[in-house]
Amino acid sequence: METPPVNTIGEKDTSQPQQEWEKNLRENLDSVIQIRQQPRDPPTETLELEVSPDPASQILEHTQGAEKLVAELEGDSHKSHGSTSQMPETLQASDLWYCPDGSFVKKIVIRGHGLDKPKLGSCCRVLALGFPFGSGPPEGWTELTMGVGPWREETWGELIEKCLESMCQGEEAELQLPGHSGPPVRLTLASFTQGRDSWELETSEKEALAREERARGTELFRAGNPEGAARCYGRALRLLLTLPPPGPPERTVLHANLAACQLLLGQPQLAAQSCDRVLEREPGHLKALYRRGVAQAALGNLEKATADLKKVLAIDPKNRAAQEELGKVVIQGKNQDAGLAQGLRKMFG
Repeated sequence: METPPVNTIGEKDTSQPQQEWEKNLRENLDSVIQIRQQPRDPPTETLELEVSPDPASQILEHTQGAEKLVAELEGDSHKSHGSTSQMPETLQASDLWYCPDGSFVKKIVIRGHGLDKPKLGSCCRVLALGFPFGSGPPEGWTELTMGVGPWREETWGELIEKCLESMCQGEEAELQLPGHSGPPVRLTLASFTQGRDSWELETSEKEALAREERARGTELFRAGNPEGAARCYGRALRLLLTLPPPGPPERTVLHANLAACQLLLGQPQLAAQSCDRVLEREPGHLKALYRRGVAQAALGNLEKATADLKKVLAIDPKNRAAQEELGKVVIQGKNQDAGLAQGLRKMFG
């Protein structure tokens, strides 16, 4: 007996599904081609985050040269965004760190790991390249101890220490400096040992460190380095300011010494402020009165300068420096009055 021909499984509908599958495949390929041909928008979404206001950027906006630094860094960001070989990750707004005093802007090139950062006493293994100063850090890898050592008095010392305080282990960063038109400085922090925050130090430890900074500052001042001395006095004051009021008497001496440095560095406004701190505690401090008088004269506040210098001479009538400075102020006042009179004659004559 003959059996009717039996189709194999699925043979009955093979031709129709096959045609539909080929049709769908062609449509999908056409869609892919159309998508690829559509123009892409430049990948700037993450970079737009850089213009969002944050406290650090607001501080930097009031610093001279800040806008230029940010513009240059944003330009570098666009360049690096297009090259995946140079930047392993897309630049985010969080990859920029603005030093609060406006001395530099840091762009993270390679992120570090962990949350800990170097503290006082941390021994850091560092590689620094591209410093524009006459004498930069030692070539190659070097070890720097935070808060300790003569390297902090170098031109580059304070900047590196500020940057290291913001870095994690393994981080590599570029620093853009005001007035520096060359390639950015590059800083790498390979590793560091555990340190301590200033608030973790005992009062006796803070006072001992402050005395060391003061002694080092005096040594630098006598050697004709008021800039290095000012950094030492400033660090000593930062340590003592964390102590409960009224604080040790060394603060008065440190402010007075800092004012002397600031006058030599052409910073009369800061010098006057430092003298104010001294005179708040000791109204009859001769050196502070004299230095504030000099600072006020440099600022053109001749009446205030005269008042301070006369106070000095009232306490010490034979003070030759005060006598000479008061004489200069009197002459300066006469010249100022003569210039004003001449201007009025031209105006109304």
